[in-house]
Amino acid sequence: MTATTARILAGPPAAEALLASVRARAARLTSPPTLVMVRLGDDPASVSYVRGKDRKAREVGLRSTVHALPETTSQADLLALIAELNADESVSGILVQLPLPGHVNEEAVLHAIDPRKDVDGFHPVNVGELWAGRPTLTPCTPAGIMFLLSHYGVPVAGQRAVIVGRSHIVGRPMAALLLNADATVTVAHSRTRDLAAVTREADLLIAAVGRPHLITPDMVGPGATVVDVGINRVLGPDGRAHLTGDVHPDVAGVAGALTPVPGGVGPMTIAQLLANTVTAAARQAAR
Repeated sequence: MTATTARILAGPPAAEALLASVRARAARLTSPPTLVMVRLGDDPASVSYVRGKDRKAREVGLRSTVHALPETTSQADLLALIAELNADESVSGILVQLPLPGHVNEEAVLHAIDPRKDVDGFHPVNVGELWAGRPTLTPCTPAGIMFLLSHYGVPVAGQRAVIVGRSHIVGRPMAALLLNADATVTVAHSRTRDLAAVTREADLLIAAVGRPHLITPDMVGPGATVVDVGINRVLGPDGRAHLTGDVHPDVAGVAGALTPVPGGVGPMTIAQLLANTVTAAARQAAR
């Protein structure tokens, strides 16, 4: 095993710094920002994610409500609930927990949320504003990564950034944020030829594909900053499931800085969701 040389960019300290800002901003508003989350069904991962967001929201002084609906809830009923929440002036932010059951059109649901309350940052209006370089509600994981990099003093402007993965949740908005921060950006994916040659050129490498240990030491340039967005459950030698990232552990011997899994990007996502909620509330109050 290669000796560890990389500086570890731990998520919790950066998340706590962001949450301290959220708490202070929320306290300055006339009334506490209100986050409403909607969950369909009882998928264990979704239940856990929503519970964690609800608990953290309350810890930083936000109001939080969860609508736990049966998995069989119709698309029409879900859209009707969203319409009610859109019209409710006491609601600052709306989040519909993904994935949705197969009988519900995810795109139709996300498009139905008022862009001003779209704290996930997935509505086409917010996506367009992001690519136009204007202030908007931005997808939480990429925005959280930008805060993490800033918190640890990792330079972005003028850097060669390579993103492996082109999802609408991480890869594409990550590219927009990095472009807006004056990085030179390459988005690599499953059709990229000679992926290792592309990733070795990166000063900043972001892996977000959901494939365990895809990024190996030979794919990383010496001293590069590597952000591991992957969260994969794999069976260990003991037969138990373990969380691992898209980046092989031995990359720590090559990279200059590296986010761990778990304990890296994950905490940033929830913190940024709450930051988005306060931003949404402040903008709505200013109307």
